[in-house]
Amino acid sequence: MTRLDLALYLATDTGQCGHRGVPATVRAAVAGGVTAVQLRDPRATTRALYDQTRTLAAELDGTGVPLLVNDRLDVALAAGADGVHLGQADLPVEEARRIAGPQLVIGWSVSTAEQLEAAVAMPAGTIDYLGVGPVFATGTKPDAGPALGLTALRQLCEKSTLPCVAIGGVGIDNARTVSDTGVAGVCVVSALCTAPDPEQMARSLRREVAA
Repeated sequence: MTRLDLALYLATDTGQCGHRGVPATVRAAVAGGVTAVQLRDPRATTRALYDQTRTLAAELDGTGVPLLVNDRLDVALAAGADGVHLGQADLPVEEARRIAGPQLVIGWSVSTAEQLEAAVAMPAGTIDYLGVGPVFATGTKPDAGPALGLTALRQLCEKSTLPCVAIGGVGIDNARTVSDTGVAGVCVVSALCTAPDPEQMARSLRREVAA
C-alpha cells in the first residue's frame, strides 16, 4: 500500500484554482510540503475526471505523495490513482474494499459519533483513514453538515482507532489549534487553492501542523 502521510492533505477545488489550474496548484503545494492530494471536482464529467486524474498522477509520480479521487472508485481504479475518498452517500466502503482489493487507500467521511462507531467496527483493513468534519463552517462544500467545533473533533478522534484528518474551514489561522486536537493531519481546500503562492502557503501550514 502507498505510504500514507496525512499531515497536510490538499483537496482540490477546480474553480478556486482559477486560471492557474489544478496541476500547477498541486505542483506548487507539494513542493511546499503537502503530503496527500485528493482530486475533487463534482461537476466534472466522468471522462474529464479520468483525464484530470491521469494528469495529476503523472504530476505526482516520483514524489511519494498519494493521489486520491473524491467519491469515484471507478475513476480511481481506471486512472491508476492511489486511493479514493468516499462520503456517507457514496458506494459503501465495504463494497469499495471488496472491489478494489487491499492495496488501494480508502478514506471515509464521518461527522457523528454513530458514523465513527460504524467505521471502527468494520474489519481491519476496510478503511485506512477518516475525514472528520466539517470542523468549521465552510463555503467550499454547501451540503456539508453543521460545524463540529474543536471539542467534538477532539472527542471523535479520541474514540477512533483509525487516523483522522480534520476538514472544513481549516486554514493558516487555525491549523495549529486543529492539529492539537489529536488528528493525524489537516485537510485544506481554499487555503491552498486560492493562495497567491501555494508553495509558500504550504510551507507555512506545515510549520503550523508540525509545531
